[in-house]
Amino acid sequence: MKNTIRLLTSSSLLISLIACGTAMKAPMVDPAITVPNGHQLVMSALGSGELTYECKAKAAMPNTFEWSFVGPVANLTDKNGIVVGKYYGGPTWESNDGSKVTGKQLAVVPGNPGSIPLQLVKTNGGTGTGAMSDISYIQRLNTVGGIAPTDSCSSDNLGAKKMVKYQADYLFYKPN
Repeated sequence: MKNTIRLLTSSSLLISLIACGTAMKAPMVDPAITVPNGHQLVMSALGSGELTYECKAKAAMPNTFEWSFVGPVANLTDKNGIVVGKYYGGPTWESNDGSKVTGKQLAVVPGNPGSIPLQLVKTNGGTGTGAMSDISYIQRLNTVGGIAPTDSCSSDNLGAKKMVKYQADYLFYKPN
């Protein structure tokens, strides 16, 4: 039986990866965000939502201000646009089956112009049984939007929060 998984490319075209009883082939990406050998691509989802930024004073620079990343809130959808989970602060990826995984960023490389970077995350292990069980690495690819606001950030609006829309493909890997 064949399983088809669709990935949204940066040009918004859909590409199908077909698994015929063997591991799906991971996409070619910058070496800095390549998943190490010994892990296989098992699932992908399109993340669509918002990233929150807050106007804060820069560390060790009390009179200088910047928009600082606070956290994400996004739905994860499958190739048919059906919500299969969510992504939120932690960072945490949670499946509708209740399983979830958290992780730590290992590397980033520039994404599309005006978009957040591509990313490689090493997971901290998961909870529950289901889609997120045993996920070891997550890649964020094909990012659109999500960069910090360009609005003024100063003592006048210190503590203000802004939500910025974004979209990205999330690829999930398990050990072989």
